[in-house]
Amino acid sequence: MALSEKDLQQLAAKGITVEKLEQQLAEFKTGFPFLKLEGPAAIGKGIVAPSADEVKAYVKEWEEYKAEGKKIVKFVPASGAASRMFKDIFSFTDADYDVPTTDFEKKYFDNIEKFAFYDALDTLLKDQEGKGVKELLAEGKYKTVAKGMLAKDGLNYGQLPKGMLLFHNYADGARTPMEEHLVEGALYAASNGEANVHFTVSHEHLDFFKNKVAEKADKYAGEFNIKYNISFSEQKPSTDTVAANPDGTPFRNEDGSLLFRPGGHGALIENLNEIDADVIFVKNIDNVVPDRLKEETVEWKQVIAGVLVKLQKKAFSYLELLDAGTYTHEDLLEIIKFVQDDLCCRKSDIKELEDADLVIYLRKKLNRPMRIAGVVKNVGEPGGGPFLAYNEDGTYSLQILESSQIDKKNEIYMKYFTEGTHFNPVDLVCAVKDYKGQPFNLPEFVDRKTGFISSKSKSGKELLALELPGLWNGAMSDWNTVFVEVPLGTFNPVKTVNDLLRDQHQ
Repeated sequence: MALSEKDLQQLAAKGITVEKLEQQLAEFKTGFPFLKLEGPAAIGKGIVAPSADEVKAYVKEWEEYKAEGKKIVKFVPASGAASRMFKDIFSFTDADYDVPTTDFEKKYFDNIEKFAFYDALDTLLKDQEGKGVKELLAEGKYKTVAKGMLAKDGLNYGQLPKGMLLFHNYADGARTPMEEHLVEGALYAASNGEANVHFTVSHEHLDFFKNKVAEKADKYAGEFNIKYNISFSEQKPSTDTVAANPDGTPFRNEDGSLLFRPGGHGALIENLNEIDADVIFVKNIDNVVPDRLKEETVEWKQVIAGVLVKLQKKAFSYLELLDAGTYTHEDLLEIIKFVQDDLCCRKSDIKELEDADLVIYLRKKLNRPMRIAGVVKNVGEPGGGPFLAYNEDGTYSLQILESSQIDKKNEIYMKYFTEGTHFNPVDLVCAVKDYKGQPFNLPEFVDRKTGFISSKSKSGKELLALELPGLWNGAMSDWNTVFVEVPLGTFNPVKTVNDLLRDQHQ
């Protein structure tokens, strides 16, 4: 493909090589293979459902680990703008009618006083219009109220990142998800009197986000008697992907430049890789609850962390034994049992391996990053589920899969997907250092074949977009993964503004 001098300058500015560009364009033509599945994960088959006594034991395990002075970081992907949350309200402001007509619109306006941002909106409208929300609604000025929430000269909720919106009401004022994550960080991720919280933020919101965090952190530091270390990162331009025309040739902007798009949340594996920590919690920005419901969330965060450190301790002791070379054949059988039963990674012809090859295999399967993922019973929410999927080396292990990775023409696989008992709410705790205390290089554990292609448009022209392997899908494909059933109450995402009217957010 012939690239102009301008193209080469554009690539250099982003930190993208010509080879990488050519590889992405080739992927548009070849597509990505579907995954080969062994079946859905279930309780007793990759999903752990701890008893009440085990819950206590795992919490204790985590408390003891924290007391060792390990470095723990809470990692919050917070880059996304909240525009999708308000899609229906944007539609209303553009509609050719002036009063709420759809069920969504009626629900929003009928309950407007229940939103945590109501007071801020009311004050703003009084300043701008000389009238508050109630008066304007009484006059039928619904669109004025909606625009007050969305517009740039209003609360600007149509453009702000989700982490900056007022979600929950408290006696001392409303809180944003960013603040709820600071509180959570203090409650389960603090050690040595410090809580480390890292937000990934888009470039245009970075300064605003930093200022808001600086404004609020001291309040919670005083409340919980801890010191916060708060850091930020942006999705790297080098993880952007080129867009293509439907025929697979590069899509160009009106000025002739190549169109690049953010590569999706899988790009954040690079950000995660730069975090210096022993254990990292990963949870989406919008999955937060008010204080009255936090106890359950905090307990189960400690449980999944306890499962992680207990498994890691065992894996480390086996790696040290293999290093020492003092193992017996019985020891190897015990390690096989651990890899198969506890880490849920199986190899059909393992019995045919000689001891020397077996040691190489076991070391490879033990010495890699580890994550525990909370899963909830399937209640029909869209998103990924826990499965047993085959790897390139012929083994199969636990993975979180999105529907795009499954061959829709394969009836058995579709049955697995629709009848899966559990759903992944993106609630992870990760161990990212090896048994010698060295950090793993996380990009090495990405399955590059698990990206996907979607159809989009720009300026009315169709285009193909390339998504990198998702952060909790293909980007962590070659990690050791274990699933733990967590209560539904720990999963309360906010996908639309009306989700804030659910009891859990009131």
